[in-house]
Amino acid sequence: MDEGGLTELHYAHGETEVRLSRQNDAPVMHSVAAPAVAAAPLTKVPPMAVEPEEDNALYFTSPMVGTFYSRPNPESDAFVEAGDSVGGDDVICILEAMKVFNEIHAEFRGTIIEVLASDGDTVEFGQNLFKYKA
Repeated sequence: MDEGGLTELHYAHGETEVRLSRQNDAPVMHSVAAPAVAAAPLTKVPPMAVEPEEDNALYFTSPMVGTFYSRPNPESDAFVEAGDSVGGDDVICILEAMKVFNEIHAEFRGTIIEVLASDGDTVEFGQNLFKYKA
């Protein structure tokens, strides 16, 4: 949960339900009648893929499957827009997965050239979300 920046994870399948929640950096696990379920092994892929072009542009890719949001709520300004400079700790978007809203941090320093996803878009793991220059 720390590596992925998750604060909550909820899984339900049939009568089985598992909820993991982290509050105050202390993981808490709640489960209801959870029979053994085989999980597929996870492979860690860096969330930033570098795809240079003639103009030296780089791409920040989605670290997870989810719904893309460029702003914290419909009335707020976007976290970032084309022309904005960002640093590693800046929030650049929110990805919602399983009713959990995950703030995604830049993990790079540079200038946003283009936002490649729109509010409400379903994005895939590894999909380009931002085009930027370092």
